Amino acid sequence: MSTSTVSTKRLRQPIVVVLGHVDHGKTTLLDKIRGTAIVKKEPGEMTQEVGASFVPSSVIEKLAEPLKNVIPIKLEIPGLLFIDTPGHELFSNLRRRGGSVADIAILVVDVTEGFQKQTIESIEILKEKKVPFLVAANKIDKIPGWKPHENEPFLNSFTKQSPAVQQRLDNAIYNLVLQLAQLNFNAERFDRIKDFTKYVAIVPVSGKTGEGIPELLALLAGLTQRYLRTRIGFAEGPAKGVVLEVKEDPGFGHTIDVIIYDGVLRKNDVIVLGGINGVIVTKVRNLLLPAPLQDMRISKTGYRSVGEVYAAAGVKIIATDLEYAVAGSPIYAVESEEKIDEYKKLIEEELAKVRFQKNVTGIVVKADSLGALESLVDALEKKGIPVRLADIGPISKRDVIEAEMSAKEVEEYAIIAAFRVKPLPGVETGKVKLIYNDIIYQLIDDVEKYINDVRESRKRKTLDTLILPGKIKILPGYVFRRSDPVIVGVKVLGGIIRPKFPLINKEGKRVGEVLQIQDNKKSVDRATQGMEVAVSIKGNVMVGRQIDEGDELYTDVPKEDLEILFKNYKDVVTDDMKEVIKELIKIKRASDPLYGLGLQL
Repeated sequence: MSTSTVSTKRLRQPIVVVLGHVDHGKTTLLDKIRGTAIVKKEPGEMTQEVGASFVPSSVIEKLAEPLKNVIPIKLEIPGLLFIDTPGHELFSNLRRRGGSVADIAILVVDVTEGFQKQTIESIEILKEKKVPFLVAANKIDKIPGWKPHENEPFLNSFTKQSPAVQQRLDNAIYNLVLQLAQLNFNAERFDRIKDFTKYVAIVPVSGKTGEGIPELLALLAGLTQRYLRTRIGFAEGPAKGVVLEVKEDPGFGHTIDVIIYDGVLRKNDVIVLGGINGVIVTKVRNLLLPAPLQDMRISKTGYRSVGEVYAAAGVKIIATDLEYAVAGSPIYAVESEEKIDEYKKLIEEELAKVRFQKNVTGIVVKADSLGALESLVDALEKKGIPVRLADIGPISKRDVIEAEMSAKEVEEYAIIAAFRVKPLPGVETGKVKLIYNDIIYQLIDDVEKYINDVRESRKRKTLDTLILPGKIKILPGYVFRRSDPVIVGVKVLGGIIRPKFPLINKEGKRVGEVLQIQDNKKSVDRATQGMEVAVSIKGNVMVGRQIDEGDELYTDVPKEDLEILFKNYKDVVTDDMKEVIKELIKIKRASDPLYGLGLQL
């Protein structure tokens, strides 16, 4: 297999990815960086690529000029390539053997909130993929009393703040240092670090005002060219890349957006990549980059054609047979026909690691890309949730059958976890639970919650813990206490009541819960048809408001409890209980049309 020749002197632009918790300002920060690049670039310099934005070294040098005494930096890299879509969903597709296409990451943290769930999850992913990162302590403009200085270096702006404001920011940064220490990282504010190999740098920034962006870009450039020289050496050989997205573009048909991280890709190159139905071998018909803003009027599509692209670059590829291409798949340019089989084998191995079917009892996972599928399976298996089938593409009848087979062994594994994919037309999931989400973290949480709910429900479902049908009437003249807890005399008209049974009125509205039952001043654990007893009811309830003398109330029986009662304990269902169930079904169906469906009364 050919290896790209790496120049010892020339460096390519490092690939930068932005991760962090929702609402911590990832997109705002990226927009600010992109906007700065457009404003500060030299005439003729291009900043926009497909799926990525290029920040030229000329821009970084201009921004870092006031910092030359603090961050002495002579740039050898051409600039920085930022992946445009922040967050874990797209990052998961930046796959390459043994790690990630990303060379370095910015972990965005709201300095006023500190680490949140997704911040920690992002760090776990970066550790796993061996991607170095620095922390952008964002939203410094939200520190009480902060006086913004638009687009200034943080160090300049910081000296202009009052001592009290400086202290507040220092405290917030110290909080991040402590949180990183708990995750086994040494960290410090960037200007206090002597050895960047031993400390994670924290750069205070504001995506809103632009403060701190000069330091952020200067550090990214300085650290990558100093510590990642071998990795970002400029390579002359055939291109290696990863498919970021598969799209249907008007006028072009199916295209792929690709990040090239090594080598050169040219028009007419033969490329090999993963597809839903196997490896795709095709020829590059065209390479497209976004047209410069001033040319957009002339270019109807918004793209311009180029003959070749050098790593690192984001490019749109036009070729035949791309409709079944898989996002997250490796893509290789092949220098000779003899090498095609070699590359095909490489890709088949890569796909087989992520797409699989095992003879185990577990759930089915479907996703729209290789990266998302890999992330989901890894996360689920870490949580002890086995996966029977993992695949890409829409949900098919086969997926439903696989989930049903698991359900025969373990009912809570009757799940298809779907990330950004829907069932094919005509595919019914029946009793299999389809859990859909377009956020990876959320989908994992939803699956875990459903499994736990089913297990909890099963534990509850012995006859003693079922909420059984019952109907009572509050006897007029027998109100012993009017407010929470209410104590009233009642007659059981049908079924059964017990302590802890919730109660509803004829409209289906919850009025409280049975606290205690007394018969002739003795506590009893149940009351059945015909008994007259004193009942205390707790909840936000008062006689004369939520309930009144003469009212008829029902036990609030969950649909699952009713089904289990009929399935497993039909012999305890008395005739008077059946009458109560009929009335309950009428009440409940106003809000749940499926309540009591299929019961043989």
